[in-house]
Amino acid sequence: MPSSDKSIKDFEKSLQSLELIVQKMENGELGLEDSLKQFEQGIQLAKSCQNALSSAELKVNQLIEQNGLQQTLPFEEQNG
Repeated sequence: MPSSDKSIKDFEKSLQSLELIVQKMENGELGLEDSLKQFEQGIQLAKSCQNALSSAELKVNQLIEQNGLQQTLPFEEQNG
């Protein structure tokens, strides 16, 4: 499996785990101690997801530069 495929699967797995933690906390399924543990794990997962997104953004920018595309707009502005 290529490295990028593994990174995508890791990102998706982390995001699903984070969503499950949020769901449990919102539903009040956890006690205080478990909530704190899950919150800590959620913070680690969120950091991991943010790092993966930053890495993907860097790769996209590099590909744009390599292919001679001069003008880029932030994603938010393109959808407006």
